[in-house]
Amino acid sequence: CFFILGLRVTVLLTSSLMVLGAGLRCVPISDLEIRKKLIHGGQLLNGLAGPTVMNAAPFLSTTWFSPDERATATAIASLLSYLGAAGAFLVGPLVVPSPNGTSHLPLVSQSNTEHIKDRIEAVLYAEFGMVSLIFSSALAYFPSRPPFPPSVAAASQRLSYRRSFCRLLSNFRFLMIALAYAIPLGVFSGWSGVLDLILTPVHVSQVDAGWIGFWSIVGGCVVGIAMARFADFIRGMLKFILLLLLSGATLASTWFTLTCLTSVTHLPLTTATLYTSCILLGIFLNSSVPIFFELFVETVYPVPEGITCGVVTFLSNVFMGVLLFFLTFYHTEFSWFNWCLPGSCLLSLLLILCFRESYDRLYLDVVVSV
Repeated sequence: CFFILGLRVTVLLTSSLMVLGAGLRCVPISDLEIRKKLIHGGQLLNGLAGPTVMNAAPFLSTTWFSPDERATATAIASLLSYLGAAGAFLVGPLVVPSPNGTSHLPLVSQSNTEHIKDRIEAVLYAEFGMVSLIFSSALAYFPSRPPFPPSVAAASQRLSYRRSFCRLLSNFRFLMIALAYAIPLGVFSGWSGVLDLILTPVHVSQVDAGWIGFWSIVGGCVVGIAMARFADFIRGMLKFILLLLLSGATLASTWFTLTCLTSVTHLPLTTATLYTSCILLGIFLNSSVPIFFELFVETVYPVPEGITCGVVTFLSNVFMGVLLFFLTFYHTEFSWFNWCLPGSCLLSLLLILCFRESYDRLYLDVVVSV
């Protein structure tokens, strides 16, 4: 979409899909079957808009920012969208009472089905209002590109769709780094989506699970932006930064998994240890996203940024979908799910160790500018 329609039209199209999707979920119809279909349709439209939001950051940073600002811009644009997920971890438990007895909110004791239904509808209306405000702002002012390109790469010609996909699928180094991104991030996305279910057997409430998810995402945003700024100051260090982050993710996920097996490992199972290990895991993995994005673009340049990041995002969603598919059959015990985390992080670490990095886009900017 970015390559054909440009940034402004793509953003407007994406945000309009989100407005329509959020609006369908708010239609006040008493027939539950029709209401269910509308909600599923709204979720489908929102899902169609998702890849564009996730993949826009590298294209935005290349179009608008100079080479010594690109990694920082990519980090801010990609990680700020994660704050919505961080807010969801809090809004769910704090606004909607839990019906399963895992929440400590005083509201739960006097809640009923109608009250929970009203609170869910309030959340849906609030989401519709926020998405509509974003769409209106983009419609009022969102230029597609600056008056003058900020770098040589921003003004250079890119490959066509067909040649881009051929280049990606035939580039072994790209496939290696794509799997290094997609496997741990896909597993982590599926795992964090059911974090409440995973922590319930160890007597962690829904609210505590929400706070764990919130701080892991916020911490990942802060560390990710700091790492990206470091990458802008000292160029050519993307692989080294990823090795540090994935080493930390491997250690944190192993710590969490062994802590949950307290009957075997006899490690202390406390709220503090669960908070620390989960939050560290989220920080290390979430902060690696913009670094991966920049390394993808550098590796396969002149393939358009949107195509490159779209492929790796699709792979990540595939791994997440496969994991959640198995969860539908093996949902009575979660130790296998927890072991997927350190296994995926370790595999990613090994792939990055074997990866030979290159900076084709940066080389073009430096050499031609000189």
